[in-house]
Amino acid sequence: MELLPEGQKNTTEVTWQDQQKINSFSTLISKKDALSATLDEHKQEKEYLDDLALEIELVDEDEKLNYKIGDSFVLMKQSEIVERLEKDQELLDSKISELESQIEDIDQELNNLKKLLYAKFGNAINLER
Repeated sequence: MELLPEGQKNTTEVTWQDQQKINSFSTLISKKDALSATLDEHKQEKEYLDDLALEIELVDEDEKLNYKIGDSFVLMKQSEIVERLEKDQELLDSKISELESQIEDIDQELNNLKKLLYAKFGNAINLER
């Protein structure tokens, strides 16, 4: 069964190394998709924390508020909550930058694989989404 358009013949042989590159490309795409989804979740959480920090700053400094830690709520002073939020935001910023770095590394690997595979297979392979 031929998957090429009518009238075209496949003249390029796919070696084991070529198949490994194609498999690696597919694996990297899946990994990038998972990292991108995690990155989006962290960015959304960062937005929530930013909004929360703005709201908490409007509250009286000595007033105690419920702060969620894990599955429970703890009464804390506004100033303690602000400190904890700043730490949480810093942690999220570091996670976001790490994920962005990993995605950039994967993009570089994908581009290298694309060059190699397109150089050998030309129009006979489609690596675009």
